[in-house]
Amino acid sequence: MKNIIAYFIKYHVAVNIIVLVFVSFGIIGALSMNSSYQPLSDAKNISISIVYPGASPNEMEEGVVLKIENNLKGIVGVDRITSVSKENSALINIEIARGKNIDIVLADVKNAVDKVPSFPTGMEPAIISKVESIRETISFTLSGENIPLTSLKQYARQIETDLRNVDNVSQITLSGFPEQEIEIALREKDLRAYNLTFEAVANAIKQTNILMTGGSVKTNSEEYLIRASNRKYYADDLHHLVIRADNSGNVIRLSDIADLSDKWSETPDRIFYNGEIAASISISNTNSEDMLAAAAEVRKYIQRFNNQHDNLEINVSRDLSITLEQRTVLLLENIFYGVLLVLLFLALFLNVRIALW
Repeated sequence: MKNIIAYFIKYHVAVNIIVLVFVSFGIIGALSMNSSYQPLSDAKNISISIVYPGASPNEMEEGVVLKIENNLKGIVGVDRITSVSKENSALINIEIARGKNIDIVLADVKNAVDKVPSFPTGMEPAIISKVESIRETISFTLSGENIPLTSLKQYARQIETDLRNVDNVSQITLSGFPEQEIEIALREKDLRAYNLTFEAVANAIKQTNILMTGGSVKTNSEEYLIRASNRKYYADDLHHLVIRADNSGNVIRLSDIADLSDKWSETPDRIFYNGEIAASISISNTNSEDMLAAAAEVRKYIQRFNNQHDNLEINVSRDLSITLEQRTVLLLENIFYGVLLVLLFLALFLNVRIALW
């Protein structure tokens, strides 16, 4: 220790260089550090989401969940497995043991699910993903005077698309409106007149309203992709859907036997702001995103949007970045006053210059 002190006394320039290096790295680290309202935590859970339309909770448990759970047994790194079976869906949560690499366990879980010998017909592919830790950043509502819910949803979707192009913004949640549905009300007299059954109409709609890929055809010079793109999303597009046709040219269309309309689902999901119907948009941040930067960009977008629209308005309902900025200012003030008090007390007993160092 004495030799080190003697060396730095003799070569004082080296001390200045070391101090400058430490200060430089400190500044670089402070500028590159992401801000977050809550402490960052790595993903520790893996979820398996299964959707099986029309299945009861017992069918989900016996036909899907138990098969997957049996294959998951014995995977290294799995601490505990819990599952919830509901009507039409199920969710399996896998907790990772401490110290294990979640990416390796995730690959093993995907392989285990792929090894299940058979799933029920009609079940959608299982979605396997890490449960990432996300934290709310800013939330706001979109509302306007006498704006229909359909138009409000379209504007909210456009805002979501715009914000996804903003840096540090990836997690966006929309709420305030139920899912849209197409109601097909079959007329019993017309069904009997055309000798059709409910099942025949349902199968015709299912087989015609599709979006799928049929492979490819290669030639010497080109490759053709075969694709059936006939999926419709609105009632007006389904009016001319063919239910049955014969060789003589007679065609029965869906509008001939049913009344079609676009409707909202019966879920009572509504949000109101100042008495007007509204849509809520929530922005969250992940471990790799900066909370303060994301909130600042979102506030700029809100200001531009309000300036460009007269009949629509965005109002911020919750902004956690303001609280974080206030805490940061409080911390810096405490640091300043703490250093000042230490300097004053040292100056009472030491030379001011030595106290400053």
